[in-house]
Amino acid sequence: MSRNICIIYPNKASSSETFIQAHVNNLPCNVHALYGGWMPTMINGDLPLSSYLHSNLRQRIKHSIFARTGMLSNDYIKQKSLLNYFNKKNIQAVMVEYGLTGVAVMDVCEQAQIPLIVHFHGFDAYLKSVIDEYKNKYAVMFRKASALVAVSTEMKQQLIFLGAPAHKIHYNSCGVDVHKFIQRSKQFSEPVFLFVGRFVNKKAPHLILLSFSKVLEKIPSAKLLMIGDAGLGNSNELYFRCKQMVNDMKLNHAVDFKGVLSNSQVASEMQNALVYVQHSVRPESGDSEGTPVSVLEAGASGLPVIATKHGGIKDVVLDGETGYLVNEYDVDAMAERMIELAGNPALAHKMGQAGRKRIVENFSMEKSIGNLWNIIENTIPEK
Repeated sequence: MSRNICIIYPNKASSSETFIQAHVNNLPCNVHALYGGWMPTMINGDLPLSSYLHSNLRQRIKHSIFARTGMLSNDYIKQKSLLNYFNKKNIQAVMVEYGLTGVAVMDVCEQAQIPLIVHFHGFDAYLKSVIDEYKNKYAVMFRKASALVAVSTEMKQQLIFLGAPAHKIHYNSCGVDVHKFIQRSKQFSEPVFLFVGRFVNKKAPHLILLSFSKVLEKIPSAKLLMIGDAGLGNSNELYFRCKQMVNDMKLNHAVDFKGVLSNSQVASEMQNALVYVQHSVRPESGDSEGTPVSVLEAGASGLPVIATKHGGIKDVVLDGETGYLVNEYDVDAMAERMIELAGNPALAHKMGQAGRKRIVENFSMEKSIGNLWNIIENTIPEK
């Protein structure tokens, strides 16, 4: 008999959160998807979750002294709606995307006596403002949750630092569809570099531009393709600043801002690049990557990856074998590695082949989803 699992995530759709849709679409169970904020308000298909609030309770709320005086919070209605949904759908486990979602729903899961699995991804484990605000709430959630999922070995240590019990934490990287992102059929030699991601501080696209400007001094024919925008809920300031940098540095002939592309379009662009580059850093805010999906996709496509020694990137890229790792903020070192591979396409191809092999063996979607399902299923009581 198939399990009934509820997955809760904040945003209905985001081009930068393909890992969430991978969970919804690929877990081997009946997935019930809810979204609309840290505490969900919508059911997949855009049906209000409040429709699961019992009509008699809805009437009592409407005419109660609490409603007239404003003492009844909207949170209470959301919690009761969620609890009724769990009961109606016979939910056997709840997996939430991001620690903040876990905090929002932990009491409802406890009341329903349903196992709670909290999947951390990045900012929710590192961002200083989040940690300051949620530290005490996280302590309660760590106690109430049945399992915690970290997408990098570094994140696992961070959760332990925040007070999570080590025995509850499971390392499981995001996965990539190795049948969609495939090894190129022929060796590519043009000096084309590719970046895919949101234009946010922790991905530091402006530092990639600084490195690339140094590459152009040595290799005038080099090209840089940048795919993405600011992403959902973020300011476009850095995106426009990068475009202004390109204008000011007179790089317009060599840098192409592609905007947001579909998954299949990204896969196609990776077939026509020599090297993938990403300069992830820890900004002053404390924010950090988990394991960037784009790094996995590039590796699966047979691209060598030049990136920083940051977050889950260190789990994926083997320095000197599947690409190169440099220190954060070291623009010169990244430029040197880019120049090296641009001048040696055979080496780039060899590293790309090794990267493809590593991704298929260790970071495929099948492996990631299989591990995640084992984590979820092991939290469900036999009866």
